[in-house]
Amino acid sequence: MAEQVFDRMTSSSSTKHLPHLLICFLLGVLLGEPAGAEAAEFVFVGPRATGMGGAGVAVTTDALATYWNPAGLAMTQSLDLRVQGLGLAIDRRGLGEALRDLENFSSSDPAAAAKARDIATRLNQPGATLSIAGSAGLYLKGHWERHAFGVNVSDVATGGGYISQPVDPVTLRGRLALRGLEARQLAFSYGYAFSDKTFAVGITAKVIQGASYAGFVDLQGGNGVTISNRFGKPTISTTYGIDLGALYKPSSWIRFGIVAKDINSPRFDDARGGAIKLDPQVRAGMALNPWSTLTLTADIDLTANKTLLPHVKSRILSLGAEQTFLTEFLSLRIGTFKNLEDANTPFIPTAGLGIRLFFFRADAAGGYDFREQGALVSASISATF
Repeated sequence: MAEQVFDRMTSSSSTKHLPHLLICFLLGVLLGEPAGAEAAEFVFVGPRATGMGGAGVAVTTDALATYWNPAGLAMTQSLDLRVQGLGLAIDRRGLGEALRDLENFSSSDPAAAAKARDIATRLNQPGATLSIAGSAGLYLKGHWERHAFGVNVSDVATGGGYISQPVDPVTLRGRLALRGLEARQLAFSYGYAFSDKTFAVGITAKVIQGASYAGFVDLQGGNGVTISNRFGKPTISTTYGIDLGALYKPSSWIRFGIVAKDINSPRFDDARGGAIKLDPQVRAGMALNPWSTLTLTADIDLTANKTLLPHVKSRILSLGAEQTFLTEFLSLRIGTFKNLEDANTPFIPTAGLGIRLFFFRADAAGGYDFREQGALVSASISATF
């Protein structure tokens, strides 16, 4: 019976309605999404998307589609296994540099009073934060006829630090607050493509163990600032999350994608008391193939996502390109991304490469913010059959 229903949906009389189904899906997601939803940052996962500025919603069809867009699983029939890791750090408004100057401060300096005022002013300025994010995991994709399946065991972490007690310009005493959240997840994905892969939908169900961290560092001029071991013991709680995705490929050279993550608004126990709520994130993407070896792609967050840091929101625009050579033996990628919620942040450039030999692939990517001194790096190894 189910196969008969699928056959009717992919018949010629129904195919012409697929774009309308996609539009209805997009409108349903967007109209059900409150403006300025509270959510964690959308973390880049995998070096291919990272090398293209973090654009992956419309182009990811390998095992990482379990994170980016489960509908992508159904667009190719392959068995894919990969391991990836990524780390990101952003120093906003020069907080890291100001902390280093605080460490090196000497009260015996003839200009100590002026330097103390300068350091305190830079540390206390609004928006001065340190942001960190990371992801790592094992991802698997398979298929059976027109059905695609995926599973991942992964960890996505976000957090950072900010001045919670203003630094006194005379004594150079203050406090740096630290917050973090790990989402340790076991995810199961399903995707199905209609009408000769013109349109695909997907769903991911996740069991998530949340580890919430909260700590602080007392600051004083001339003393070292240690952050890595000051996040405190994690507060553990377990919940579930649901992601939905869709892809529309009206022709061989253009694709549109959308994903809505954590649509059930999972909650975790907060290490400071109360709860951390992850409201849904919505991200859309588009990809063009002017010719078979070149991909141009763009993603944008349709929700302004709050972070664990006060007064810091994330809504990322990602742009990228990939050129492959010798039947994907070599892939070169460039890209850029910008936080549209912060007019002071620049576009951050990224680049990456991939090497494929038979079924084995190795990929790497990185990026650097030359103004805010932020950096990211990502790498993966995979086997595709």
